[in-house]
Amino acid sequence: MTDRSPEEFLARAGWGKASVTALPGDASTRRYARLAEAGRHALLMDQPQDAETPPASEQASAAERRALGYNAVARLAGADTNRFVAVAEYLRGRGLAAPEIHAADHAKGYVILEDFGDTLYADVLNQGASENTLYQAAAEVLTRLHAQAAPARLAPGTPLYAYDDTALLAETDLLTEWFLPLAFGRPATKEEQEEHRALWRAVLKNAADGERVLVHRDFHAQNLMWMPEREALGRVGLIDFQDAVAGSRAYDLISLTEDARRDVSPDLAEKTTAHYLDAARAQGTKLDEARFRAEMALMAAQRNAKIVGIFARLCKRDGKPRYLALLPRVWGHLERDLAHPSLAALRTWYDQAIPKNRRMPVPEKENG
Repeated sequence: MTDRSPEEFLARAGWGKASVTALPGDASTRRYARLAEAGRHALLMDQPQDAETPPASEQASAAERRALGYNAVARLAGADTNRFVAVAEYLRGRGLAAPEIHAADHAKGYVILEDFGDTLYADVLNQGASENTLYQAAAEVLTRLHAQAAPARLAPGTPLYAYDDTALLAETDLLTEWFLPLAFGRPATKEEQEEHRALWRAVLKNAADGERVLVHRDFHAQNLMWMPEREALGRVGLIDFQDAVAGSRAYDLISLTEDARRDVSPDLAEKTTAHYLDAARAQGTKLDEARFRAEMALMAAQRNAKIVGIFARLCKRDGKPRYLALLPRVWGHLERDLAHPSLAALRTWYDQAIPKNRRMPVPEKENG
């Protein structure tokens, strides 16, 4: 492993005398610290290079991706800080507020980036900010992002991976792999795994028929910053976008309106969706609204099934049962998503395989 010294990197980058204040962690392996020196402020991203399995190459087959592990299968960036920087530069090039990159050492996993402060959407909304204002602004960001088709490459040597069936199915597989054992105290049977995957494969087969756009993948109130002192689209700061892929224009919109961590009323969700559609039409984007709403239901169901599996994995594998407290909201989203007629077969499977009284496992004692 390469020797890692944040002090040496900071000195080389011109921040050697800065004070370094660690920030609380989240569910990822990245760590952040706030830098301050002589009136300057920035963030240090510290991504240990041995903390995650590597992503796959652009040409890797599904079998080769499976051999490399979950990050490769699901098209996650892993410890690849180069991808974070490439996405940031792409977003900034579209006129969106991604952090400016001040310095990076990709071999060691360090990046110094612009500090947007502490004004997370989630926090300012809790303090009484207007939901309509913030959610409409976020919808306008997505409209701008979707004005152009996804690029083949974010930068030379950095392809934008497709959010393909292999990735989407790997994510829904998390539900049978991690949630079923949590709910029933036993591994999922082979029959359960195969039926679940076959049903998802059937509904996802047409998901990529439309034009692909850049998908942030975690576009929600914990990953958006509200900066009202800036103008227009610059008011919405974008973070945590390193896992961006090329996929459905519906995905980030439902990530915003079916948030796993905060309640979004049906009225607000509908107003946000309508604002997105109006803004898209105003800029000349042609959308079939009925087809788009069906795609929203599909992408919402896929995302929420994935989140159920991820929260169960955080509990069982990582000793973080606090995420189970979020499951009632996520299951509520998933149940509403599955009410769409196109997802009837999946809804029947979930009702039979995971009755509602099994959808809220009892939390275990948290590690650490």
